[in-house]
Amino acid sequence: MEPSVPPHAPDRGTNHLVEESILPTWLTQRPISLLGFVWIWVGLAVVIVTFQYGANGVEGGVTLPVVMLIVLTATMTLAVIMSLTADIGTEHGLSFAVYLRAPFGVVGTHLPSVSRGLVAAAWFGIQTYLGALAINGLVEYWTGFSSWPLWYAVFLAVQVVNVALGIKAVERLASIAAPCILAISLWMYYTLDGIAELEGRNIWTFAGGGDTPLAALFIINMAVWAPVAVDIPNITRFVATVPGARGFLSRNRNVLVAQFVVLPVMQAWIAFIGAVSLIVTGHWNPIDVIQQESTGVVLGVLLVMIVLAQWSTNTAANVVPATLNLVNAAAPWLSYRMGVVVTGVVATATAPWLLLDNLFTFLGYYGGFIAAIAGIMVADYHVIRRRRVNVPHLFRSDGQYRYTRGVNPAALIAWVTASVTALFALDYAYVIGFPIAFAVYLVLMRVWILPRFPQAELTPPDPDAFLATSTGRSWVHDPETGGFDLVRSEDLADRATAREDI
Repeated sequence: MEPSVPPHAPDRGTNHLVEESILPTWLTQRPISLLGFVWIWVGLAVVIVTFQYGANGVEGGVTLPVVMLIVLTATMTLAVIMSLTADIGTEHGLSFAVYLRAPFGVVGTHLPSVSRGLVAAAWFGIQTYLGALAINGLVEYWTGFSSWPLWYAVFLAVQVVNVALGIKAVERLASIAAPCILAISLWMYYTLDGIAELEGRNIWTFAGGGDTPLAALFIINMAVWAPVAVDIPNITRFVATVPGARGFLSRNRNVLVAQFVVLPVMQAWIAFIGAVSLIVTGHWNPIDVIQQESTGVVLGVLLVMIVLAQWSTNTAANVVPATLNLVNAAAPWLSYRMGVVVTGVVATATAPWLLLDNLFTFLGYYGGFIAAIAGIMVADYHVIRRRRVNVPHLFRSDGQYRYTRGVNPAALIAWVTASVTALFALDYAYVIGFPIAFAVYLVLMRVWILPRFPQAELTPPDPDAFLATSTGRSWVHDPETGGFDLVRSEDLADRATAREDI
């Protein structure tokens, strides 16, 4: 053991900043391999809105090759931001909401993190509703019985149990669902392409009568993944990495392969399927297309695969982030497993069957405030702190991240300013929110907050004092003293390894 930051005494009484599931993960507690993370991203890519904006593009007068190019470049652009925030999980093993205590304060973190949690819960509800429709279509075809609310409740309960079993269960599901997702998309392509040939349609030159601005199509693609881009540390804190990897690329190798290759390619492919579906059948929703173009066993198999696709997307992209954000807000009284249940309740309360009818309006409204959070995170982690974080103080209500009564006014001002400004141009909310929040936060921190509230990691006793993975160490919490040690990988086996992984 080699502590570089002395352990601190715990807060008197109940420490509302500590709960088992939001403590930093150790280097030995990261079970997701490169292939596992790839499967997770294949599953994540099947979001219903991806089918829709592919269809909207061709309907709006954009040819299919241009739609695919826009989707590919937009996703790769967002992957840059996503990779910068992902390092928070890779380097320190921190969840999104816990890290936000650094820029927003130990109390202020609840405003952006709970807001993001509500968006994740709403998406959980939408994906569950779509899965329920697929189950209902299958049951109705074979039995004549129809009741999507019943299947919604059943599907919701199954997903809650799956996520409550832990991150490894999420990875296992993804490894099963991802091949199914690829199989569905291939079936849809070959079926639809055959119909197009019979009818003499050229899917590559088709363009509707609309006039969709290319810039708006580019930005809405970014907005879809904006929430995951900010809370990706919730997943990357479990992705295997190389202890002692100093370089950003080597430390985040598994993350970068999945986010710069798998996600953009899958997004472009799914948008392609949505566009071709609209061109050939007049429907972009894969459930409608499958029910229209298949029967018998094929229909059953495809609808089961659709259910698996929604399930896989939900677990990593929606349920885990929403749960960890809620746990952060209600620690230590709300455990991880109870948080999963609460997330299911909140998801249903958002009335996802109504949100789905107003999906692009929903995307526009949250795009700006989510982008603002990303701008603040990147400015704080990479520019101000240079990847160094005083992790022990993230779990202290009287530490350096208390700021003014637990709130950093610089972060709140930057967040509100950027979010409100973005509302005046919803189609471009993401590209407005990010730079404004980034710039305002940096200025306010340097001229106002940092002179008043010193941050230990800005003047470290040695360059490695506040780094973890890149120095081959992990932040380890001692439940008896409430303190933290930086422990080398070879010494982790001597610690309390009985601690549960979430």
